[in-house]
Amino acid sequence: MKIKPKIIVITGAESTGKTTLTEQLAAYFGVPFLPEIAREYVENLNGKYTFSDVEKIAKMQIEQFTKISKSNAPYIFIDTWLIVTKIWFEFVYKKVPNWLIFEIEKTRIDLFLVCDIDLPWVFDPVRENGGENRKILHNKYIEEINKFNFNYKIVKGTNETRLNNALRFLSELK
Repeated sequence: MKIKPKIIVITGAESTGKTTLTEQLAAYFGVPFLPEIAREYVENLNGKYTFSDVEKIAKMQIEQFTKISKSNAPYIFIDTWLIVTKIWFEFVYKKVPNWLIFEIEKTRIDLFLVCDIDLPWVFDPVRENGGENRKILHNKYIEEINKFNFNYKIVKGTNETRLNNALRFLSELK
């Protein structure tokens, strides 16, 4: 009998430990995870990303999500997702493709783990939003998750504390 895995999205502002937490959770449960798609895509561009690049990233997220969601694992962990991409469209281009909103609405996500901004922001060439923008985006992600009526928990702490907080939230998931 095929089980439906619990879909867990790890999200949050830049430099909040999303990738680390995603990898830790997947390793803890021995299950697949979907890595962040945007980072690698943007790193491999020859220049600044465009609106059509962000659309392509969103379509790649959907394609990869569709493949991984067929897993028989009890959990699937996703490092960022379409809500971040939607806000990226809004923040940079002040517009969002209608199809993206439809994709968000139709997708079942069991829990968003929102990484708090209690970790220091660390520069790297792909990151754009430290300082005040980081706080603004953190709040915007939570606002959007609420707008779409998704369940979420804010994960705080460093290292093992952060992982243990996430594990506690997963244990409470029905």
